[in-house]
Amino acid sequence: MAAEAKQTCYEGNCVQSFQFYLEHSGEHEAIMQCVHNVLPGEFQRIGAGKSSLDVLGVGSGGGEMDSQMLSLLQSTFPAVPISADIVEGSSKLTDNFKASVAKIANLQKIPFGWHIMHSEDYEKQVKAKGDMKKFDFIHMIQMIYYVDNLAGTIQFFQSLLKNNGRLMIIIAAANSGWDTLWKTYKKDLCVDAITEYRSSGEIIACLKSLGLKYDEHTIPNSFDISECFTPSSQLGQRLLNFMTAKDHFDQSFTPEIRAGMLDLLRNKCSTEKDGKVLFNSTLKCILVHA
Repeated sequence: MAAEAKQTCYEGNCVQSFQFYLEHSGEHEAIMQCVHNVLPGEFQRIGAGKSSLDVLGVGSGGGEMDSQMLSLLQSTFPAVPISADIVEGSSKLTDNFKASVAKIANLQKIPFGWHIMHSEDYEKQVKAKGDMKKFDFIHMIQMIYYVDNLAGTIQFFQSLLKNNGRLMIIIAAANSGWDTLWKTYKKDLCVDAITEYRSSGEIIACLKSLGLKYDEHTIPNSFDISECFTPSSQLGQRLLNFMTAKDHFDQSFTPEIRAGMLDLLRNKCSTEKDGKVLFNSTLKCILVHA
């Protein structure tokens, strides 16, 4: 996700890199486990007594998570009509989402509004129209790294919540491997689509400063990065490309920086178990109240 003036996060090669990462990291499975544990109770509270339910996905990517959350909401309130608006900067991933909706019978009952744009452009558009559609449930999964104004973005989307609504933010946990890598090498990594790295620590500090009420849930996850330490491994190189948001890890940094990153990945971002190097990719699910 990013504005047209900025590098879009998931267009072109980045889409393949992202899909490759998802296949190897187990991240979506970990998020879905949290969703199935946490959201049924939240949905009961959010939807109690309502005659219709409106959902907004911000940075929904290919819609893998949205499809499951919308199905979960439908099963919680089978008789209540649901609408979904989707804000996503990548046209390729939006096409993937539309194609998956066409194959899932229960989702075909839901009217979708598609907004192929960066979240901050959506915010400008909504404010310019003065037509503030409100939502019962808004989710931002792994996208808040790409916004310029963190407090402004959270304030805006929280202001779109209806009575009892929830804004769900899923992001890398403070002190996770991602947090350690991107903050240690901030100068080298925060140069393209992500200009300021954030983890759950920054989000929670921001929510506290805004005086917003929230709950948080830990999403444990780790994945095997052993191949990253074998220079001839294509799998390892592709993982390193994604983890550093570069097309070519081996050409993007000096040998000293590459060696420093690999040392950090092995010794500060991961644990070793049964001969494997397991990267700590723990996430946080933060539910902001209306």
